[in-house]
Amino acid sequence: MSEKSHGGMGAGHDVAVGRIGSNIRCGRRSASLTASSRPARGCRGGDVVIPAGSGIAPHRAHPRGGTLLVLLHRLRGTLDWWDPQFLDHLAAELDVIVVDNVGTGYTAGEPRDSIQGFAEGIIEFLDALGLAHVDLLGWSLGAYVAQDIVELRPELVRTLILAATGPGSVPDMPAPRTEVLRIADKADADEDDLLYLFYPETDTGRAAGRQHLANVSTRLAAGGPGVTQQAALGQIAAIGTYSSAPFDQIQARLQTITQPVLIANGIEDIMIPAVASYTALGHLRNAKLVLYSDAGHGFLFQHAKDFATEVTNFLNN
Repeated sequence: MSEKSHGGMGAGHDVAVGRIGSNIRCGRRSASLTASSRPARGCRGGDVVIPAGSGIAPHRAHPRGGTLLVLLHRLRGTLDWWDPQFLDHLAAELDVIVVDNVGTGYTAGEPRDSIQGFAEGIIEFLDALGLAHVDLLGWSLGAYVAQDIVELRPELVRTLILAATGPGSVPDMPAPRTEVLRIADKADADEDDLLYLFYPETDTGRAAGRQHLANVSTRLAAGGPGVTQQAALGQIAAIGTYSSAPFDQIQARLQTITQPVLIANGIEDIMIPAVASYTALGHLRNAKLVLYSDAGHGFLFQHAKDFATEVTNFLNN
């Protein structure tokens, strides 16, 4: 299937979508794609429906020919939760794919319960598309997954963008607030819960949070699939295991990353405090850190245009 402005993207941005095992259209040709097959040659141009080894993949219908930027989501996030304004800003100059991992959102399959399992799912997706190199942007849980992809298949990743995250538990990192853990366990978090988790308790922060929720409300109201409690509990377990790694192991893993890395966070992040981002910076070979004041875990939507510009400049340079 092909449609205009899928996922709420603004007018003028054609995007195309596909699912694993579904028919895909590449120009005027059709094919069927599974995780072990490759798209028809030339699938990057024209009116394309790109299949996903692990989900639906919106992207620009008239790609610019550069490396694709793949976006990986947070805990309990699906494609419908990406803010369309943020996607529009990115898609103005970049080729962007968003994807749900195995067993979550629009993707079928048994949900996985480890960061490595999630990383392997995304690698299957990228291999199914026949992509030799990609740029990865992971938000929160998605950034853990992105780091694991680099560890498993370093030649696949050109550059790495880590948003509102860290490398795991680091020295001097405060323990999660009880309220954060309580909300993370909820299957039906409401608006107040989401505002608490992602935005600072200031007038500007809460206004930005309400705007983000308004931006995604159209897609959410369409009744797309969410993340089951089984899948969410698997994600929570994966985060717990990943975060419990000894710091010497974390250091060793960071030091193996040779790709350019952009790290960004909100200074008021109560989910993954900014100290984790700062610590990661000190152990990476080639990295840049951007921090936003009066912003939290959802800084990338609160400062959508500015952060998209940071991402675009980083990738172009």
